[in-house]
Amino acid sequence: MKSRLKALPLLALGAAALVCLGCKSMPGYPRQESEVARPDEVLDFNTLYKQNCSGCHGENGRDGAALPLNNAAYLAIAGAGNLRTITAKGVNGTLMPPFARSAGGTLTDQQIDVVVQGMLHKWGKPAEFAGITLPPYASSSPGNAGEGQKTFVAACSRCHGVDGTGIKSAADGKPAQQGASPDSIVDPSYLALVSDQSLRSLVIAGRPDENVPDWRGYITGPGAHALTPQEIDNIVAWLAEHRAPAPAQSASGTGSTSGATGKEIQ
Repeated sequence: MKSRLKALPLLALGAAALVCLGCKSMPGYPRQESEVARPDEVLDFNTLYKQNCSGCHGENGRDGAALPLNNAAYLAIAGAGNLRTITAKGVNGTLMPPFARSAGGTLTDQQIDVVVQGMLHKWGKPAEFAGITLPPYASSSPGNAGEGQKTFVAACSRCHGVDGTGIKSAADGKPAQQGASPDSIVDPSYLALVSDQSLRSLVIAGRPDENVPDWRGYITGPGAHALTPQEIDNIVAWLAEHRAPAPAQSASGTGSTSGATGKEIQ
């Protein structure tokens, strides 16, 4: 009799445990697969890209306000190292913010690696550039603007016009009004929003979402060739000359300098 009485508490404890376990299967109790992971535990590329990158670079890496990341040429010239630095630390003087926690962002180092490797795996095409000497991602010396104008005419004028303001009007043969043509690439308002590196990335990688070729496809016909690193430097130097001078700093130091620094990502 006494042994039975001693067993009752144990039976009650076991029954309570079973009841608690059964609670998780009751209606309204969240299932394990529906539980939300902590933000720093998310390691899915699609989720991280959508939450942190798509607003500027587009839902599928294209058609966004910023440079398209779904661009095999850009991924090839930038490489994993530059992509990681840009993602982690951002780009000073532009709208590209730092995402690493060490730089004030919200992503862990592991999450940044997931984003970088995800872009390279999903959108990169390394086989396409095997055996090709790629232009350097960043310039090591200033270009020659005078020579850049000549190269621009040969490489870019069929879309942007010989002066960069857009193609000529078929009606009167005059250049499109500056700022009015979508083909103008020397509009001061546009140049105030882009950095020299952004211009360089655009010249090298093109914009596949807008049928703009990369550095290999600008000069066609007789004398066709891929742009050399020096020609790329020169074109960027010529484009940068069209930026409006930065307003002088006021005595209080509140003058704007956005025209000099540029504000686009990459």
